[in-house]
Amino acid sequence: MALSLALILLRMTAPSSLENTASSAETTSPNPLHLTAEQDRQRLLGLLGLKESDLRPAPVPDARSPKATNYNETKANVYSNLPDPLVLQNGQPVKTPMDWSKRKREIWGDFDREVLGKTPMYRPSVEWHIISTTNEKYGGVDVVTKRLAGRVGPWMNTQIAFSIDLLLTVPAHAAGPVPVIMELAFEKDFKLATSGPLDGYVPTPWGVDGRMVLERGWGFAILNPVSYQKDDGSGLTQGIIGLSNRGQPRSLDDWGVLKAWAWGASEALRYFEMDKAVDAKQVGLAGHSRFGKAVLVAMAYDPSFAIAYISSSGEGGAKLYRHIYGEQIPNVAGPSLYHWFDGNFLRYAGPLNAGDLPVDNHELIALCAPRPLFIGGGAHTGDGYANPDGDAWADPRGMFLAEVAAGPAYRFVGAKDLGRTQFPAVGTALVSGDLAFRQHDGGHTPAPNWPFFLDFAGRYLHASGGGRTTQTRAASTSRCSGNC
Repeated sequence: MALSLALILLRMTAPSSLENTASSAETTSPNPLHLTAEQDRQRLLGLLGLKESDLRPAPVPDARSPKATNYNETKANVYSNLPDPLVLQNGQPVKTPMDWSKRKREIWGDFDREVLGKTPMYRPSVEWHIISTTNEKYGGVDVVTKRLAGRVGPWMNTQIAFSIDLLLTVPAHAAGPVPVIMELAFEKDFKLATSGPLDGYVPTPWGVDGRMVLERGWGFAILNPVSYQKDDGSGLTQGIIGLSNRGQPRSLDDWGVLKAWAWGASEALRYFEMDKAVDAKQVGLAGHSRFGKAVLVAMAYDPSFAIAYISSSGEGGAKLYRHIYGEQIPNVAGPSLYHWFDGNFLRYAGPLNAGDLPVDNHELIALCAPRPLFIGGGAHTGDGYANPDGDAWADPRGMFLAEVAAGPAYRFVGAKDLGRTQFPAVGTALVSGDLAFRQHDGGHTPAPNWPFFLDFAGRYLHASGGGRTTQTRAASTSRCSGNC
């Protein structure tokens, strides 16, 4: 019989918002409006007063093409006005913890308005069900594997419903709750991991090899983000975004898919807080490429995650928007990727540009301080297309420069930065501080950096032999019914 864990999530808000929510809940919601990605994107451009011709053309990744993106470092630093995370919007420097708290709110506000969108104050509750619990072996280790569904909806008089797909594997004979590394995985990785006995699971080059995690006495989890928000603009009136909007299209500053995927990671953490096998204060995140972007967003907005591995996240992730190299804003603002962001972000593909942004992604990294981050990718010397052994489309140097620029914020809160400002050679692991970086020569894959990340994480995460840790999260209450 499935175990139901009801999570009652109450968000406090202003009385006017509460009244608006209550009045809208009393009416019958129309059926979800179905738009193609192109229809929805053109609708957003119309709201901005823009046409497709107002946007800059998106460069192509393949260096062999005459329309290829810039791969010349001497032409990459077009914009020198990088925002300072330690200067308030009134021009005053951040000098005290109270100043830093205010500055963080300013940065969050700019990202919410101009890039990522605003997470709605009211969101539906998640009811977790343990679909199966299996005692098995993985890599010769006795483990307990739980396959979980976080069921959501219907809500607010909509007919929209979905489940958050999650797999959790922990050592069977741990002395107490254990740290967990949770990877946001491509759907093929999740299906491989849940299709049968775990010992038969062979991770693809994109996915975590849980054996390396289990060797440390930790557990690992796999979260399927597309189970609760489709990676397509045609899905924005479904999933958590569609449910929050009652099946209607987004406003210009409504949250995009990166924010929604980060929401699901936080909801998985809420489950871990009730699972006696997991030390919820020691949950790390990992993600590659587009899911690396989502991991950085989750870390920047949810202080409960302990550590993260962000692999090849590129534009929209750990890479500076102002470093014009590899993937650029017109690429991620195009019809196939625009849904990651809010509607206002389209303006920065033209007539505005990266230099007009009030923020840049080094400030997302700064918001994670003092928690440790390991940022990595393939080599910057090959484009990943004409030269499949490289990863220049993701711009490893742009990610490194973002970490360097976030260093002062880490130092301000008493943490250690990268320890150097010179771009390291391929294969050099910078892991002496709380910010870490490494590029490898394996192309667009996280696999070569996994051992280095786990060694780095070993300085912060420790297999528990003691009692249960507890944690109280702000702005929510949780209840667990049954034997958690």
